[in-house]
Parts: sequence; structure tokens; C-alpha cells
Amino acid sequence: MSKHRSNRKKIEKKIAKSRIIKLFKMAEKCALSGKLYRADRYVHIARKISMKYLVSIPREYKKSYCKHCYSYLFPGITSRIRVKRGKIIIYCKNCKKFTRLPIKNK
Repeated sequence: MSKHRSNRKKIEKKIAKSRIIKLFKMAEKCALSGKLYRADRYVHIARKISMKYLVSIPREYKKSYCKHCYSYLFPGITSRIRVKRGKIIIYCKNCKKFTRLPIKNK
């Protein structure tokens, strides 16, 4: 692989990462204004970009969508969050599935 092609791939990955972040911010704004379908669509597009350019979704945004149905999780509206026995339990109201996340002890 030539040096020029390598540089182009790095630039593409950097652009993809910035677009993913922007899409998640737009999804949050849409969810706040009540446009939940549009927020789900932004999450879907961000995931497609992530898979196409082999870029991971940033950690702070990974927990903001359902891993089963890929809908944007907005606490109280599309999800229910509980803390039980050292775990955070996130219940998706769209697909009726839940995710358990351990709470780290410091």
C-alpha cells in the first residue's frame, strides 16, 4: 500500500469519526424535540458509517442506543434505567430487551 493511499485512509477515518459524533449530537437534539424516528435514523446512519470505515463509535455514545433494535435511548421516553445489585439495567421500550452494565468500584 502506497503512502498516499495510507494518508487518504487516515483522513477518511478522521472524517468518519467526526460525522459519527455529529450524528449522535443531532440524534440527541431530535429526541429532545420529540422527533424520535429521526433520532433512530441518525443512529442507524452513524452505525453504517462506523461499519463502512471500520471506526469505533466513541464510548460516551455507545450506551446511548439499543444494541438489539438500534433505536436511540432517551431516558423516560424510549428507555427505563434502573440500578440494582451493582449493575445499571437499561430497558428499551421499543424492543422490550434490556442491557446490564456493571458499575465500576473505585
